[in-house]
Amino acid sequence: MKHIILGTAGHVDHGKTALIKALTGIDTDRLKEEKERGITIELGFAQLTLNNGQKIGIVDVPGHERFVKNMVAGAGGIDVVALVIAADEGVMPQTREHLDICQLLAIRKGIVALTKTDLVDEEWRGLVKEDIRDFLTGTFLEGCPIVPLSAVTGTGLPEFLSALEKIIAETEERADPGFFRLPIDRVFTMRGFGTVVTGTLLSGSAKVGDTVQIMPQQMKAKIRGIQIHNEAAEGAVSGQRTAMNLQGIGKETIQRGNILSSPNTFESSVRMDVLLQYLPNTGKKLKNRTPVRFHTGTSEIIARIILFDKNEISPGETVYAQVMLESPTIAIGGDRFVIRSYSPINTIGGGRILDPLAKKLKRHTDNTGDQLKGLNSNDITERTKIILERAGLEGISGRHLSVRTGVSLEKQTKILEEMFSKKEALLLDRDELKVVAFSSYGTLQNTIVNTIANYHKRFSLREGYPKEELRITVGEYIDSKLFNRVIRDLEREGMIVVEKENVRQPDHRVHLQGELEHLRDNIGAIYLKAHLTPPSTKEIMARFSEKKKETANVLTVMLTEGILVKINEDMYFHKDAVAALKNDYREFLVKHEKATPSTFRDLTGLSRKYAIPLMEYFDKTKLTIRVEDHRVLRERKENGS
Repeated sequence: MKHIILGTAGHVDHGKTALIKALTGIDTDRLKEEKERGITIELGFAQLTLNNGQKIGIVDVPGHERFVKNMVAGAGGIDVVALVIAADEGVMPQTREHLDICQLLAIRKGIVALTKTDLVDEEWRGLVKEDIRDFLTGTFLEGCPIVPLSAVTGTGLPEFLSALEKIIAETEERADPGFFRLPIDRVFTMRGFGTVVTGTLLSGSAKVGDTVQIMPQQMKAKIRGIQIHNEAAEGAVSGQRTAMNLQGIGKETIQRGNILSSPNTFESSVRMDVLLQYLPNTGKKLKNRTPVRFHTGTSEIIARIILFDKNEISPGETVYAQVMLESPTIAIGGDRFVIRSYSPINTIGGGRILDPLAKKLKRHTDNTGDQLKGLNSNDITERTKIILERAGLEGISGRHLSVRTGVSLEKQTKILEEMFSKKEALLLDRDELKVVAFSSYGTLQNTIVNTIANYHKRFSLREGYPKEELRITVGEYIDSKLFNRVIRDLEREGMIVVEKENVRQPDHRVHLQGELEHLRDNIGAIYLKAHLTPPSTKEIMARFSEKKKETANVLTVMLTEGILVKINEDMYFHKDAVAALKNDYREFLVKHEKATPSTFRDLTGLSRKYAIPLMEYFDKTKLTIRVEDHRVLRERKENGS
């Protein structure tokens, strides 16, 4: 069975609530103030079973101009509208405003209830019907049934139900991207139960026991119970009016406009790209950065409209724009919205959200316009490409990508698989389905290659660029998996060479020429002459104090070339001295089986200053292994000798 929501619309005191009561027996005016004033102030809810057994939820909205924001909060989940027009008054200001709102929210099906026909004669009723037909021309209700009726006498109610049943049968359920999302339109407490929220489930499903997230606060709670049409249920699905009893959270922490959602699915946003339709009857131009009241779901948030390619728009124009919100909310690509003027408060426009997680864009640029046109396209692949490019090198998970494009994760995954095969997207993490645009990946490859080339020019005497330093230089935010993937691919393609923790260009070699070559020879001679009692690196730097930078670079090159052997940060030896000592040390250990610091000093004639670091060096280079207070040959120890 389909899940369809019927909503009322129309001017105050035209009989919306009376019609619902006549159809269902339910009085949706529950507040004391509503009873005293005789008008609907808050949203009301009912349910109706049609003659064919189809059950529908009903949202009754207030008609007074002061409570239009409450009407908008209820209209967001409506599939079919019953536009209620009183026969004794005809089309009135809120009739027009409510119809505008329904059109902006892309409601596509509806019926007109011509109420209070018991108060007028047949001729007047005919004139009002003609006026209504003219009023509806060019709207989504053009040609819809106009059913005269009276909630007081019951006249016309069977005909209204029959026409409504036909419309419901022709109405398709709204597309479901699959992520649980319930905009909250009411919060209250029940004794013995605690916090209860109600709303129209826009997408996905939930069941008793599920953990949900309250957005944008990012608080979590557990569903303790669910009711649908005042009956307990184990679960709720997209398109149903539902009440959910939440465990572990207080009523004071939730309000209308918050959203229940799947945990870790949505990111709150204060900036959205939109397609904005500015209504033709507004009477004045809309200027860039105009403050407005932005309505989406059940929320009302003060925002500013940022125009991209002009400083103002005229009534009736449809443009791409950006909405900058004063407080965060969540949305899905394709969601509808309504804007109302800041003061005086009137509905002035609305449209469709193109990217709910937009970043600040430059005005008056062709690239911005092209991106927004692509996001407004029916081509899901095109929209996916643009969102991937916007995600940049941070990448994006398939789930968050699906939220921004507004399609189901299943459909989004199929599109990504096609893009992988065409090398339009790159999979970084299969478990999270984290992806990055191939164009961004290629840009990163070029950046790394160019950064390494520039590094070689600046530090020609260094063998390579330390990898971690390179990662931070090209972008500290870059995920290590992405960076390592790029390095592997560049190495496989022969673009770079990886040597331990350094990377370099394939043709990069350190060449000391002229004065630097002479300096290397001098330093080498010093270390060679010193044999096993070399000067410290500090002493070398002091000896060539007028060339400290050059000396430091030459020492690094000599270590890289293997001319010098680094024992510790302050102690280098000439390679010939270390090689000779290694042979003598090995022969000593073969003959005597073990060595102590004392016997090592006897062998070399060195003080502890040199002896202990050298013994530790031979341990590190795996010639020897320490056993208690002496050393033995590692190969002998490992062979069990």
